Amino acid sequence: MTRRRDTHVDALLPPKTVLDAMEMAVIVCDRYGNVIYTNPFTETLLGFGGPEYIGRSWLSLGVAEEDHEQAKDLARRVLRGAVWEGTFCNVRADGSTVYTRAYAVPLRHPSGSVEGLVIFGREALRSNQRDQDRYGLLERIGERLAGSLELQQTLRRVADTLVPQFADHCFIDLFSGDQLVRRVSRHAGDWTPPPGTWREIGDTVEYPPGHFCAKAMTRRDAVLVDNVVSDRMKAPTPASKRLGEEVGVTSIIAAPLLARGELLGVMSLALSGVTVRPDPHYDGFDRDLMGAIASRVALAIDNAMLFEEERETALAFQKQLLPGDRPPPLDGLEIAWRYEPARPLESHGQGIQTQVGGDWYDVIPLSAGRVGLVIGDVEGRGARAAAVMGQLRAALRAFAQDDKPPADILLKLDEWVRTMSTPVQYANGATPNGQETPLVSVTYFVYDAWSRHLSFANAGHQPPLLVLDGEVGELEASGRGAMLGVRQPGVGGDIRYEEETRELPPGSTLVLYTDGLIERRPKEDGDHHSREQARELLYQAVRKAARGDVESIANAAFEAVPGDIDDDVAIVVVRTSPTRLHVEERRFPAEPIMVSEARRLAAETFADWGMLDEQSELACLLVSEVVTNVVLHAANTPAPRREFVLEGALGLDGPGGFDDPWELPDLSRREPVTKEFTLRLRRGEKAVWVEVLDKDMRLPRIRSAGETDEGGRGLYLVDQLAARWGSRPTSDGKAVWFEISLKS
Repeated sequence: MTRRRDTHVDALLPPKTVLDAMEMAVIVCDRYGNVIYTNPFTETLLGFGGPEYIGRSWLSLGVAEEDHEQAKDLARRVLRGAVWEGTFCNVRADGSTVYTRAYAVPLRHPSGSVEGLVIFGREALRSNQRDQDRYGLLERIGERLAGSLELQQTLRRVADTLVPQFADHCFIDLFSGDQLVRRVSRHAGDWTPPPGTWREIGDTVEYPPGHFCAKAMTRRDAVLVDNVVSDRMKAPTPASKRLGEEVGVTSIIAAPLLARGELLGVMSLALSGVTVRPDPHYDGFDRDLMGAIASRVALAIDNAMLFEEERETALAFQKQLLPGDRPPPLDGLEIAWRYEPARPLESHGQGIQTQVGGDWYDVIPLSAGRVGLVIGDVEGRGARAAAVMGQLRAALRAFAQDDKPPADILLKLDEWVRTMSTPVQYANGATPNGQETPLVSVTYFVYDAWSRHLSFANAGHQPPLLVLDGEVGELEASGRGAMLGVRQPGVGGDIRYEEETRELPPGSTLVLYTDGLIERRPKEDGDHHSREQARELLYQAVRKAARGDVESIANAAFEAVPGDIDDDVAIVVVRTSPTRLHVEERRFPAEPIMVSEARRLAAETFADWGMLDEQSELACLLVSEVVTNVVLHAANTPAPRREFVLEGALGLDGPGGFDDPWELPDLSRREPVTKEFTLRLRRGEKAVWVEVLDKDMRLPRIRSAGETDEGGRGLYLVDQLAARWGSRPTSDGKAVWFEISLKS
């Protein structure tokens, strides 16, 4: 049902002869948006019009559906007495498209009340190359910003697209707190502004009131200065105004950068004599186009800023979970490490992705100066991978304090990983109910710098590089175990890790790394390298840097493979000492008289090492306590097993089946009792370690001694006086150890 035409509105219309002669569409509507008049040019321009549209909504004149919301905004503003200007997309009756530049004003009654609205329209896209280039520019801006996630990259792409095609000068200023900071200053050709004139990148900018940029931010709308010469344009400084006059700035557009209702900054473009153009002036259509571009740029900047904020949060989170920037000082080892998060993807429609991952590494002090080394990788990216990594690092540190073999530590860690999610991840990638268990590759090493023994176990991680005498190869191993969190179907769910042992020669170097080091994303126009090719490049780089220090090797390894980092990269370079560390070791019978002998050996050794008398006496006292505990409780060495044979016992030749006499061993003879222990003394740069090893599997514990008890206080003294102490199982018994800090 159409609304009845108001006759008193007709009285407000100008003579029809004037409207009919105009080469501009004129559409008059009542307060409800219904058409009460269209001039003949309306049908020429839009393809719709005439008496049959009277009473219909003006949207029926071919306004594209995507512009209906804009049309509602037009009506709201004009009916409140404002003037509206903008561009519409109209679909003609024949299906062709025309862009119309519309101006809408209120239709007022002599009393002043708004009775309707009048819309004037002309074709916005004329058939010339300049206008076609303008719309092509908007399309290219959208395409180039679609996959941009880094702020600086986003700003660079905007400037590259606008200069020099649409502008000779491009400036982008963004708020940092309450201050505007210049982030882009791009100019056509090779021209650059002299120092001290226009603000440079990183400078703060203050626009005076009335400046076109200040107006754009205040009005939150694009501002056009179509003719700078005739316009009394204000400038931030006299020097900047003089430079504008010298280069011949002719026309300027400034547009606010608005995203999600927040003002991020301002973007301004200028034409000048730097380049020769047929028309060195902007017009109203350029202003509207600039407004549309600014909206897209602002959204891309906002997304990039959100990405950087999320990325920085994740990086800070991961940095707190990883070791510090520098490795701790360790006896017999030089260590350098490096961690680099992945660079943002230049994705297309993939959304914002935080490239922090689950790579981790660690150095764990163990008993008697030994060191645990670990490098690993949690599959996936983002905060979840970093959180899993943090839990793994803490769990491994806790498990490592048991001083069990690396294979046992990985098995225990695998069991712990599988408790992080109820479903089980199988080797073929299947997961019940679509849930996932974290998959983790990790290698755990234990190194004894005094014996140079390295023991390790691998859970699906790539083997480290071993550098010996300038030659590079892999640390040989019998194979990789399954990744943590994987349970292979058909094997009963059992996961086993093989332990390997090597003796590292003096001055040998290990290069531990995660797969992000060799799996790089090619740069634009760059060659793609297969995994084998990347590994060969890594070998060559490490070989060239092998004579340098560990930091040089780490840097060479990181730079070995060209391309952007597509996944986190962790590198740990470990070099063994070229000289032998101080160690003294002797085996004693486990007899009470040997306590004084062990103490004498310790005193002589400590004196040779130059320990202070106070430190030496304390260490000797604790040696006596630990050795006494071993002598009292050490178990016998198990006697060799002997077969108990009854020759002919099962014969059935004689009565009862026992014709041959029994040949029994002499059960009255006993093997000699062999009780012994080993005292091992180690000196480091800042500490001395004492180890007492015996054949007893039972680990000692501190017990509370009563007032009348003669013993039970030895380990209590060790606990109170030593810097650290503990015990660990060995392959044939246990080791009790303590640490004394050296004071200079």
